[in-house]
Parts: sequence; C-alpha cells; structure tokens
Amino acid sequence: MSKADFPTVEQLTRLQIEAVARWHQEPISNDYQGIEQLVCQQHEYNYRLWHEEDTARSPSANDQEIAEVKRAIDKLNQARNDMIERVDDAITQCLAEQGASAPSDAPINTETAGSAIDRLSIMSLRLYHYREQLERDDVNSEHREKVEQRIALCEQQHHDLSSSLQQLINDLFAGVKQHRTYRQMKMYNDPSLNPAIYHSKTSG
Repeated sequence: MSKADFPTVEQLTRLQIEAVARWHQEPISNDYQGIEQLVCQQHEYNYRLWHEEDTARSPSANDQEIAEVKRAIDKLNQARNDMIERVDDAITQCLAEQGASAPSDAPINTETAGSAIDRLSIMSLRLYHYREQLERDDVNSEHREKVEQRIALCEQQHHDLSSSLQQLINDLFAGVKQHRTYRQMKMYNDPSLNPAIYHSKTSG
C-alpha cells in the first residue's frame, strides 16, 4: 500500500463517527478492508467497552452483574490493546511496502499512530454521548450549557489530535520519523504473571 492508498485521518475519523451512530441503530458490522477493517474492529471494542462501563456504574447492578461486567471489561480491554498493536503492525507493513524508512537517529513520537487512532475512537464515542445529552427533555438549561461547553472542548481536542496524527503519518511515509509497535505486555490476563491467578491455583 502506498501513501496515496493509505486512508487519511479524516477518512478514519469519519469511519469512527459514522459507525458509532450506525451501531446505536442497528447491529454492529464491519464491511471494511485493510487498515480500515482493523480500525473499525478496534473501534468496536471501544464501543462495547463504553457500554459495559456504563453498566458497571449502574446503581441497580447487583454484585454478580458487576463481577460479570468486570470480566467482560477486562477481556475487551485486552482485545482493544491487541488491536492497537495490530494497527501499528499494519502501518509497519504499509511503510515497508512503500519503501519508507527513517534513519536510526530520526525522532520517535511518544505515542504511536495506533494509539492515537484509539484515542480518536474514544473521542468519537464521547462526542456522540454528549450530544445525546442535549436531546434529553428532563434536564435544565444549566445542564445543557455544561454539555455544550464540553462538546466544544471535545471537538477542539478531536481536531487537534486528528491534525497531529495526520502530520505523524505524513512524516512516517516521508521517512523523517521512526515508527515502532510498542507491545502492551499486559500482565493481569496472563495466568502465569498475575499473582491473584497463579496463587489461587497453588492454594486450591
């Protein structure tokens, strides 16, 4: 895949924004290909996480429901982090196919492109649900004013991150910045690394 074929950040964020709205009206689907398919899959995990987190904070949830939701959140978080790596790996492959490589002393961003795409996914969810708050008929003007202020701030942050990510992608394909996949190496879901898991097996 060449730089010309690689989706723009605007295309990726439009995918995220449209998917959030669509998935609230119909079953989750992913009909994309290539990097967009991976971004949509990553986005789905964030979408599911968002609603599981809401359930976990419901005052009416009992202990069993909260425990089940917590386990679901752990699995979704692991899947989401795995997808960040897969997106970054796909970018590595695209750069290799393009023949884009940066010198060993070229700068490296503190955040990978996959991580930034993940943050934009969460921002699209936040914007959707804040806008939902404006449609409520059981809130006062003070609530609406607070929500409007937060939407404006979210939109500014979304714009800033989108612009920064596009610049990063341009720099990667131009060979002026290095790209790496940083492995998450989460410990809590690994039975051999989480003391609460491996101690329970030896004491059982």
